[in-house]
Amino acid sequence: MIVNGPNLNLLGKREPSVYGDEGFEPFLERLRRRYTQCELAYFQSNSEGELVSKIQEAGFACEGIVLNAGAYTHTSIALHDAIRAVPAPVVEVHISNIHAREVFRHKSLLSAACRGVIIGFGLDSYRLAVESFLD
Repeated sequence: MIVNGPNLNLLGKREPSVYGDEGFEPFLERLRRRYTQCELAYFQSNSEGELVSKIQEAGFACEGIVLNAGAYTHTSIALHDAIRAVPAPVVEVHISNIHAREVFRHKSLLSAACRGVIIGFGLDSYRLAVESFLD
C-alpha cells in the first residue's frame, strides 16, 4: 500500500523545482508495470485522520506500507502511533532531501516508528521503498 499525505495530490504542478514535473498517477502506473508480482494499492489524503484510518486498515491487511506523510511527517504523533499499532512494516519516503530544506523539515516524528526511511531520490524514493519489501 502506498499512502501519500497532504499536497502530494499536486505532484507535477506543485513546486516542480523541488518535487519534479511528473504527476503521481503516471509514475504509479510505471511502478505497477515494473512490479507485476505486487498488488500496489494507492491512497492519498490531505486529512490527518483519514491517513491514520488508512494506516490502521492497511496495516492489518497488507505486507507493507510506503508512506509519504508530507508535512504531517514533522507534526503528527497520531501517525506515529498508528504506525506503531499495526503489524505491517512501514517505510517512510520523501521525494526531496528534507535535510537540505527548511529547518522545520529536518525532524521526523515518524522515522522512529518506521522500518526505514528513504529520502531525496525524487519519485524513485517510492521504487526503492517497494524494493525493500521484495526480499
